[in-house]
Amino acid sequence: MSQELVYSLVDQRVDRDIPNLQTLKRDLERGTDEIKLEALQKIIIGSLNGEKFDSLFMFIIRFVMPTKNKILKKHLLFYWEVCPKYDETGKLKQETILICNSLLNDLHHSNEYIQGATLRFLCRLKDNELLEPLIGPTRECLNHRHAYVRRNAVLAIHSIYKNQSHLVPDAPELILNFLAAESDSMCKRNAIIMLIDTDLGMAVDWLLGSLNLVESMESNIQLSIIELIRKASKVYPQEKPKFIRCVFELLSSESSSVKFEAASALVTLTNNSAAIKAVGTSLIQLILKESDNNVKLVVLERLDNLRIKHEGLLDDLAIDLLQILSNSDLEVKKRSLDIVMKLTSQRNAGDVVGILKKHLIKTLNAEFEKVKEYRELLVQTIHACAVSFPEVAADVAKLFLSSISEFSKSSAADAISFVREVIEKFPLLRSSIISELHLTFPEIKSSEAMCRALWILGEYSSDIQSIKTSWENIKNSLGELPLLALEEHEALTSGDDGANNDDAETHVIQNSTRILPDGTYATESSLVKTSTSVSSTSNKPPIRALLFDCQYFVGAVLASALVKLVLRFSKLGGPSAELNQLNAQALLVMIGIIRIGQSSFVQSPIDEDSYDRILACIRALEHKDEDSEELELAFLDDSQAAFTRLVKSQDERLEKSKNISQDKPEGKFDSPMEFRLLSKSSVDQDEEDVNGPSEASASTEIVTKLDSIVQLTGFSDPVYAEAYLNVHQYDITIDILIVNQTNDTLKNLTAEFSMMGDLKLIEKPRSYNVSPRSFSSIKATIKVSSADSGVIYGNLTYDGPGPSDSNCIVFNDINVDIMEYIRPSYCDEAKFFSMWSEFEWENKVDVITKITDLQVYLKHLIESTNMACLTPDSALDGDCGFLSANLYSKSIFGEDALLNVSLEKVDDDSTVTGHIRIRSKSQGIALSLGDKINAVQNNTPQTISAE
Repeated sequence: MSQELVYSLVDQRVDRDIPNLQTLKRDLERGTDEIKLEALQKIIIGSLNGEKFDSLFMFIIRFVMPTKNKILKKHLLFYWEVCPKYDETGKLKQETILICNSLLNDLHHSNEYIQGATLRFLCRLKDNELLEPLIGPTRECLNHRHAYVRRNAVLAIHSIYKNQSHLVPDAPELILNFLAAESDSMCKRNAIIMLIDTDLGMAVDWLLGSLNLVESMESNIQLSIIELIRKASKVYPQEKPKFIRCVFELLSSESSSVKFEAASALVTLTNNSAAIKAVGTSLIQLILKESDNNVKLVVLERLDNLRIKHEGLLDDLAIDLLQILSNSDLEVKKRSLDIVMKLTSQRNAGDVVGILKKHLIKTLNAEFEKVKEYRELLVQTIHACAVSFPEVAADVAKLFLSSISEFSKSSAADAISFVREVIEKFPLLRSSIISELHLTFPEIKSSEAMCRALWILGEYSSDIQSIKTSWENIKNSLGELPLLALEEHEALTSGDDGANNDDAETHVIQNSTRILPDGTYATESSLVKTSTSVSSTSNKPPIRALLFDCQYFVGAVLASALVKLVLRFSKLGGPSAELNQLNAQALLVMIGIIRIGQSSFVQSPIDEDSYDRILACIRALEHKDEDSEELELAFLDDSQAAFTRLVKSQDERLEKSKNISQDKPEGKFDSPMEFRLLSKSSVDQDEEDVNGPSEASASTEIVTKLDSIVQLTGFSDPVYAEAYLNVHQYDITIDILIVNQTNDTLKNLTAEFSMMGDLKLIEKPRSYNVSPRSFSSIKATIKVSSADSGVIYGNLTYDGPGPSDSNCIVFNDINVDIMEYIRPSYCDEAKFFSMWSEFEWENKVDVITKITDLQVYLKHLIESTNMACLTPDSALDGDCGFLSANLYSKSIFGEDALLNVSLEKVDDDSTVTGHIRIRSKSQGIALSLGDKINAVQNNTPQTISAE
């Protein structure tokens, strides 16, 4: 291989032999055109790879240059581009002048494509001696009859004027005259680009004289005019009104690219409200017109940025943006609804909700792909909109309740949650919403929605009539009382003359898939006893069906709601006879729930928590007369107060997240001023600096390089090496310091790296020679494709003073921390549990720490893992022996990470114990987070205590 620097490397075909000079000379001299073509290809590839073929230069001139084969001529131009044209002193070789004769002939060739290809080749030449004889024919090509030759002639003139301006001193005037007489759009586009680059004033004069014709020009010319206006608006501010009018007209162009570029340019030219609204309208039209979902997402991102910069100006476009919902991908609909929510105000809230209601009604009877996900998305959007604007809350609540039977389980639960929130926030709507819920209650089928509906009836049935109506609805949903009587009667009558009870029972082998601690799957088989005599749950009333389906938490919520109804009926002074009847029926229902859970008619017995909760409710009704004040405080006052605090904390968290995402950081009065001309890096004048003063440099100055240095070799090794890891968003730059600690020159010193994880080496370090007692710097770039923790390992090889003295030093491993790619994020409770049940990879980490305070450990865990706590602060307040919280984060690659923390403290002097469950979509994140938590809690000092 060549010892020269090689800036490109082309892989050679395996079926081809290594080029040999004698063979190549023979092929060039005596071969056919096909053989010469193959030989020339080998020479081109070898030249790119650093091989020397200087002796073949004259053979190519003598035997290949006179050819009439057009493919061979095309490859000959490639060879002229890569062949070495300079000698050791840096001067142009004498024989290269012979190239000019070939190029002159090609410029006068009868085939226009050879002329065009030759002109394109001239764009790559920078040598005065080669270009000077070709200026005349190049100028003549501007008047060629074929547009293909003329457009390439413009490019050649552009390149020659840029590199050797003295050869064509009148190039701008020449191209301006050419532009006035030219009719081909590509030729005119190339001419405009040249004038922008060489003489901006001349380009502006041409534009001002052609403003009336811009709208009728071809799209490629319009794009170049927009680029001209971008640059000219800074140099010629007095002409900006004309430029704005021109770009404004281009917003109505039929070309999508012109419309998009015109919208982007107009934003930088003016802040006029009419212009900003016109830009927003054009972007929405572009989204509706384009069929590519990727294009829609890009334009939506641009529209959102426009909304952020011009707050309040685009609110009127919320209705227009909703047209995207008619025919788009689910991801596009989700992004559109996010922007619509930010554009919704009190003026258009009613119209927005009205359109969303129509789309929601359409999904109830529609059958298309992802209709359930789209319906859930609409429900969540209407929910958020109605909570923010009370004037539409009542109508939305009625819509949700009237359509509850058509919703999926999660959508129904979200709808009831919204109703619950509206009832709490708007007391004036409580009576009407409770009445609507009474009508809809029999249609509720899912357990989550039923639990929330029962809680609403128990909490907000505030008068005697509503309590009676609520109780009647509950009884109708329970069916015949006592609860187990009907099933026992059916079981007795299903046999012939009192047949054996074993005939009514069958044993079924049930297989289920479980996830083992290491993340693998296993099949678990169990013998389940089922009853064949009990009628199907589909024929039972809703609550009764849920109870026989082993949904015992519904029974616990029902018991609590019944206690609230009885206590409130008593507090309101209801008739004693009706109170006693209500009390007795409530006790009968509670006892029936327990009997169901202990009977043979269900597949699994009642759980201990639900059992204890129902027993507590039974005792509360038994002692309601003796402890009426304490029970009313616990069931009526404290319960509603807790929910009020929960709603308030959710609103505060939502407001906090909005402030974080929308507020611009304000510069402090003592912040240093930043002068653009004196700064190290310039910022594009077209874009506003939305990050505030000095934010770009502040993030890089917080952590010094000394904090991120990793020692790769030992101090006693012949070569000392240490690395600094600079982690960017999607790549890692390794800056390695190499110190030669010997008295010999180290040759061909090379650092080689290999990666474990989703890491890929992009830029391989090249070889160096390091002098005695000297040092050098090596850089390598690694691409990161996921948030998994990775390991970089490698070695250092070098040659000593001897001819066969080769050495190798193994590097210490470099660990890539997952925390560099994890960002705290927030999501609602329903989404968290949905992802928790969906994600298949789980990692369980035992808590082993010296911390003795639950709150301190949780805070330390949140800070160490860079995650956000979803559990409200009100749920974490207080001092008790256990704590449970949910944490959530999202990587910069869009990967979700979920944590469930369960902590316990046995006594005052004991340390915190418990476990942490991690779930994610990929195994790497779950394992990496587990390793990080183990390392953090093991390294926690004893001095950590509650602040």
